[in-house]
Amino acid sequence: MKAVLLVAEKEIREGIRNRWVVAATLLLAALALTLAFLGAAPAGRVGAGALEVVVVSLSSLSVFLLPLIALLLSHDAVVGEIERGTLLLLLTYPVARWQVLAGKFLGHVAILGMATLLGYGAAAVALAATGAQVAPAGWWAFACMLGSSVLLGAAFVALGTLASTLVRDRGTAAGIAVGLWLLLVLLWDMGLLGVLVADQGEHLSGGAVDALLLLNPADAYRLFNLAGLADVRMLSGMAALGGESGLTPSLLLAALAAWALLPLGVAAALFSRREL
Repeated sequence: MKAVLLVAEKEIREGIRNRWVVAATLLLAALALTLAFLGAAPAGRVGAGALEVVVVSLSSLSVFLLPLIALLLSHDAVVGEIERGTLLLLLTYPVARWQVLAGKFLGHVAILGMATLLGYGAAAVALAATGAQVAPAGWWAFACMLGSSVLLGAAFVALGTLASTLVRDRGTAAGIAVGLWLLLVLLWDMGLLGVLVADQGEHLSGGAVDALLLLNPADAYRLFNLAGLADVRMLSGMAALGGESGLTPSLLLAALAAWALLPLGVAAALFSRREL
């Protein structure tokens, strides 16, 4: 475990030196603050809590932005080290290949987690400093959104790491990363909607639709934050879905965790047999 933590520490130091932590934090903080003060303005008039409105806005933003940041961080985790010639040097130390991969994964998740907590946390602190009334349920929804955002980032870090173990050059890894983002964040839901419209409820059952949603970490995240929490789904317009779907919040979180662990396990298995 010590070797894993040392590799993770190395990744965090490199992320700080390369300005990844600062850039991601400033970007998320700027967007979160903008959404907090513009989006929460009408909350009192519609009877909604200010922080619940922010949760809806940030969840809708995060499902696009966090996967992209995660894939940019991780797509060259292995192939980039191979091209620079530093991976062979690292493996001369008493560290196993799976430990290198796990350390890189933890380091990238830590970078993304720090940026998310600091960036989004700044919006919550600023909102509270203005004297906005925030109920305990609002803080709970915000905390759930922060935790699930880190899980979403971890899922796409794992996918980016897996892509990095499959290819021989960084350009191909970058192309796969962009393709994954387009598929899971943009195209999946459009394709699913087209299938549902074509099916017209004749063949696909509710359970089959739920399974298709779980096959996408972005959808699991979106459903958890916008439909899984009772205080938020009334604002997001997904109250009916939250009541009818069999996807409980615990199941959606489990799906996000699985999306983080399974691709990482496959990447470790492939990396252990890869010729360097």
